[in-house]
Formats: sequence, C-alpha cells, structure tokens
Amino acid sequence: MTQAAQLAARWNALSQPARAVAGAAAALLAVVAVLWAVVAHPARATLFATPLHPEQLGEVEERLASWNVAFTPLSDNVVVAAGRRNDLLLRLSLAGVPHAHVQTTGEALAGVGVLTPQAVIDAQTRTGLAGDIESGLRGIEGVDDARVIVAPAKTAEFADESSRDASASVRLRLRTGSRLTRDTVAGIRAFVAAGVPGLTPERVTILDDRGVALGDESAGADAGDLQASLQTALNAAFGEGATIVRVHAEYSRDRNSERDVRRTPVSGTGIARAARVESFDDGGKRYRRRDETEDRGSETRERVTESTGGTIRRLSTAVFLDVARGLDAIKVRDLAGATVGYDAARGDSLVVQAVDFRHERVARKNAWWLLYGAIVPLLPVLVVVGAAWCAARAALPGITALLRALVERASIDRTTKAVAGFAPARVRSVLAQEPPHAAAAIISALPAATAAAVLDLYPPHERAAIVQRMARPHSPLIGDPTELLRRRA
Repeated sequence: MTQAAQLAARWNALSQPARAVAGAAAALLAVVAVLWAVVAHPARATLFATPLHPEQLGEVEERLASWNVAFTPLSDNVVVAAGRRNDLLLRLSLAGVPHAHVQTTGEALAGVGVLTPQAVIDAQTRTGLAGDIESGLRGIEGVDDARVIVAPAKTAEFADESSRDASASVRLRLRTGSRLTRDTVAGIRAFVAAGVPGLTPERVTILDDRGVALGDESAGADAGDLQASLQTALNAAFGEGATIVRVHAEYSRDRNSERDVRRTPVSGTGIARAARVESFDDGGKRYRRRDETEDRGSETRERVTESTGGTIRRLSTAVFLDVARGLDAIKVRDLAGATVGYDAARGDSLVVQAVDFRHERVARKNAWWLLYGAIVPLLPVLVVVGAAWCAARAALPGITALLRALVERASIDRTTKAVAGFAPARVRSVLAQEPPHAAAAIISALPAATAAAVLDLYPPHERAAIVQRMARPHSPLIGDPTELLRRRA
C-alpha cells in the first residue's frame, strides 16, 4: 500500500468530529498563510511623480541596477518598493541622476512649420545643436554634465559692419575627484568644433565648474598630470602611503612672436654690389661723383614663429618620504626629476625630504566587542524565535492532549460499533488490550445489563479502576476533551 493510500485510510478511519477539526485547522492555516503573504509583500509605488524622458529613464535604470535594487520598468517611470522610495530619491539626487532633459535637434524643430520665420528656425536650430552636443559630452569619463552656448558666424551686410566668426562656450561639471587631461580637453574642443558649421577649435572656450578655463598648453602635461604620474610611480615602487607628492607649476601668460628673414644669393657671388666714383677737375673747376649699384638676384625666406601663453615657466616639486620606511632620498630625487622633467636652467625646484608621518593607531576591538556586534543585529530575530518557542512549548501539552483524545475517541467509536450486540464474554475479550479509561468509555456506551455483565468478568482491581474512571468527577470550568467530543457527537 502506498503512502497516499495509507493516509487516505487513516483519514477515512477518523470520526466526523475529528475530520471537522482537522479541516478547520487546515483552513485556518491557509488563511494565515495568505494573510502573511499579503502583509509580507511590500507595497509598490512609482519612483518619480512626473514622467521621465527616455534618456533619463535609462540613467535611472542603470543606476538602480548598479545598486542591486529591485524595480519594475515602465514606459516613462520605474516602480519600486514604497518603503524605499524616499531613500532611493535621496541617493539618486546625491548622484545627480537623472540629468535635466535637453532638447535635441529633432525636438527643437518638431514645431517648425512652413510659415515659421527664419529667425525662429535659426534659434531653434542652435538650441537643438547645443542639446545634441551636451548629450554627447555627458558620456565622457569624468564629465557629469555640460552646458553649451553656440554663437553663429555673422557676415557683414553693410560697409560699417564687421564680420564675426562662429564661436562656442562650454561649461563642464566634473565628477568629484575627476580631472581632464590635456588630450581629453583637446578632444572635447575638436568634438564641439566639428558639430557647429564654420567653427574652428581655436574658437571654443571650455570652462570647468571652478571657473578655470581649460586649454591644451604647449608645455606638455600640466601640474596635475605630472603629480598624478609621479605619485602613481612611487606608489608602485614603494607601496601605498610611503610617499606624498605635490607639484606646482607657474605658467607664462605672455604671447611671443618672432620673425626671421633670410636672403640667399642666386649664384655664388654676392647678392648686390655698390660703388661710388668721384673726380675733381681743378682747371675746369668741376666736381663729379657717380654711384653704381648692381643687384645680382637673391632668394628671400621669411619665418614667423608665435608662441601662445600657457607654457610652464617654473616647476616646483616636493616629495615627502615616510621616515619609517627608510627610503633612499637620493634615488627618489633622481626618479622624481626624470618623471616631472626637472630643468634647473628654467628655475625649477625639486625637494625630497624624509619626515615622520602621523600613524594613528586603530583601536583593536576585543572578542567581546565583536560578539556584541554580531549579536545586536540578531536580537529582534532571537526575541521573535524565543517568543514563538515559548508559546509553542506552553501550547504543546494541550495540543498533544487534544490530539491524543481525538485518536482515542476515534478508537473508542470504532470499538463501540464493533462490540454492539456482542455477548458480554466476547466484549470482554475485545477489551482485553484496552486501557481502563478506554474500557470505561466503551462500557459506558453499552446497555446497562450488558455493561454490568461485562464488569462482572473483570478482576476486582481492574473492575475498581474502570468503575472509578466511569464515575470520575470533572472540573466545572474546563471540561474533559473526551466529554467535549462526546457532547459534540
């Protein structure tokens, strides 16, 4: 017989009250499970009060996915747990997500019609062009946001007017701790110039969020790049925290222009010849002077050299060494000078000193502190588990007694039905293995004459125990489980 058949047989063997109690308990457990699932399932709500644009929605989804936050995407919003909505909005605001929506060329020209004035079309075109450039700059590493202003070229229409070339102004908001290299700035300038007709890279001005103009100086890397390069090299050689590097550069703001003109003769002789002949005739009282000039031809070459401002005029480098590491200051000085391009003729300075770094001792936590830190987060769970265990232990005797009473009641009902109509001797043989309380319950259900005859067949001590069970007093407040089940039957 399979296990399912055995369970079915046991279920069929139960009495009607037992089946009712078991069904009610199962229904109660199902209702409790459903209520628990409803209560445990968090409420859901849209994250933003207003709809998002596609690029904003993509930024929010990317950031939530990187934070491992569960969400449900919609066409113009995301759905998250209602309890975490305020926290997520705060985190997104601190991260600068989502960026403000900017109009692209397609959006700016969507409302242009046949009767739209040309001036309005030009203004909308510039707005959309600036939005396209801003969206492109946001994807550059280290750039958090950008603002672009485009001034188009203007051709002089009258004699008293002057032409004006196209120009653009770019303001960049960098991420915390980010810096743009000279090559990156040059790339941004070329990117902006390529997106505006008639604009050259020289006419693009780039400003960071500190108000400092960014340019591609001809002196190579700037002070920040030199400092980062030297610090990275020393960290790789001696480890983190062994050195501290600071580089300061003084830039020249002067613009110099040099012009060199060279003439070379065509042939091997000189370029030109000049001669003067003088004669005096005293008799005739005459004076003569003749000047002769001969130009044999030459080649003229003119070279003009212009240097813009921004070149490094003086470089100051300081390297701090941790005296506890015992580093060789002379070798570090040579390495630092080669890395930053130290030039004594230019007036550069390079100082390397070993100093005592402040090393604050980290307070070590003992085992009791670690145990306390591990137990405190678990206290709510331990309290709930302990309360559940105490409640289960307190209710276990009553539940056990009720189940035992149900089983005994079912056994008594089956035996009572089986012995109904039997002779007293046969009833006695059937009840031979039954305990006194079960025999008392079965005999009480028999007719009085049959019950008396069956009791006479028991030995005196067993008969006394059965009679005592049959006449047992009950508490007026809490009834016996068997009696309660018998009354319900």
